[in-house]
Amino acid sequence: MVRRHVRRKRGWWVSPLTRRILAVNALAPIILVAGLFYLDRYKHELIANDLDSLQARAVMMAAAVGEGAVIDNGFDTPILSPQLARPMLRRLSQPAHARSRLFLTDGRPIADNRIMTGDATNVVQVEELPPPDTVWSSGAIRIILDYVATFVGGAADRHVPVYRDNLQYRVQDFPEVITALTGSSATTIRQTPDHKLVLFAAVPVQHYQRVMGALLATEVDDDVNQALLSVRLTILQVFAVALAITLAMSFYLAGTIARPIRQLALAAERIRRSHGRRHGLPDLTDRDDEIGDLSAAMRDMTEALYRRMDATEAFAADVAHEIKNPLTSLRSAVETVARVPDGAQQRALLGIVKDDVARLDRLISDISDASRLDAEMSRAEMDRIDVRKMLTAMADVYRYTGDDNAVRFAVQTSDDDFLFFSGIEGRIGQVLRNLITNALSFSPPKGTITLRGRRDGGDVVIEIEDDGPGIPEDKLEDIFDRFYSERPRDEKFGTHSGLGLSISRQIIEAHAGTVTASNRKDGRGGVIGARFTIRLPAERRTQLPVRR
Repeated sequence: MVRRHVRRKRGWWVSPLTRRILAVNALAPIILVAGLFYLDRYKHELIANDLDSLQARAVMMAAAVGEGAVIDNGFDTPILSPQLARPMLRRLSQPAHARSRLFLTDGRPIADNRIMTGDATNVVQVEELPPPDTVWSSGAIRIILDYVATFVGGAADRHVPVYRDNLQYRVQDFPEVITALTGSSATTIRQTPDHKLVLFAAVPVQHYQRVMGALLATEVDDDVNQALLSVRLTILQVFAVALAITLAMSFYLAGTIARPIRQLALAAERIRRSHGRRHGLPDLTDRDDEIGDLSAAMRDMTEALYRRMDATEAFAADVAHEIKNPLTSLRSAVETVARVPDGAQQRALLGIVKDDVARLDRLISDISDASRLDAEMSRAEMDRIDVRKMLTAMADVYRYTGDDNAVRFAVQTSDDDFLFFSGIEGRIGQVLRNLITNALSFSPPKGTITLRGRRDGGDVVIEIEDDGPGIPEDKLEDIFDRFYSERPRDEKFGTHSGLGLSISRQIIEAHAGTVTASNRKDGRGGVIGARFTIRLPAERRTQLPVRR
């Protein structure tokens, strides 16, 4: 059962090969831009720098508060005055761009630059608003990038505690303040519910090495977000340009690969479905690449298929013609023998029937051999063939089976020549037998058939020569045609099918060789015999036996 491959119908816009090329080429920049959301090291460096900056500002503010807001008359214990600290803290916090809170040693908060006290019951909290986006699209892009960054890299920030700004707070809400009250500075990071980072720096407020309280500086680290946004936008711009170039180059590459391959495939499909030779393959042989090689190979293959179809058609016609002749003779003899009463005439007619049957048998055998030759040659294994041994064996077989008046055989080879080639020994032997049998048919009694082997450059040359009448000059090529027969006059008609030389050439050409016919001539130009010359690619001396 023959399995047919069903061709899937595809759209005309983007072929599967084009999609694969686009995917492969776009994968690298996509992976690169995905790294935008894993800028952890850069982000941590920015946060560390901002924490150091915040801590330095907190130290300066704490030093100023320790000098200007502590009441020390030299006799009583110094105290940190809330009335002096509050205005001072508001003035210092403004250039520091930070929220500042002051705690006494007992943990009570006494000053906050964001909280303005009106009277005993009214407390006003000051909150800075973020600057408005000059372009609405930048805010949208930032929201999208922040969302993607949170979605992709959010696992890295899950350990950061959440900070909620309450109007009423205690020292226990800030462990770093408790650390500062012991005389050591401390920093920490928290995040708001909307994933904004908040930096905290707590430093002790000292007066002559005595801890009077603690100052907590707080800053929403929007600089980190702005820096990351700037880097991401820059890389996105580069990515957009790189992606556009990649897509353009991918479509160009797909056009130079996928489109011609698709043209070749469609042309091959049209040829497969057509019943004539109206359709041809596109000629892309001018391309100096693999597509050009593919086009040339497919065109050669198509031409070879057409030649094979012509040869098959011609072979079928020749076979029908050649078989029809003996069948016609056989039918006439059979129809006549029944109406002839004479026994001698009947025996003569029966002899004709016998000869025609033998001729048909021989013809059908040769036709069968010729028809299966290609398939057999493609499956058979190549062996190393020694020309010297093969010619000697052939000469011995014919020499010892002849009578005293038989043709003599001579073998001529040079011991210095490396006469080896790769081939199918049985088929090469068949060629030599055909040529020797042909030479025997034309050789006179006690004539000589010479089998010669020699080396000519990269070829092994085998020559079979006889002393017969030669071949007509205008028939030197025709004798290799199927069913062509140029036989001696005294030979019985129908002894040969006319396929021997045709099969011989077919076998030699399957071995990448050639076989030709020529006449031997004497010094005056007279024909003294025929010569068949076989050329086959020789093996190198270092080449191992070939198996296929």
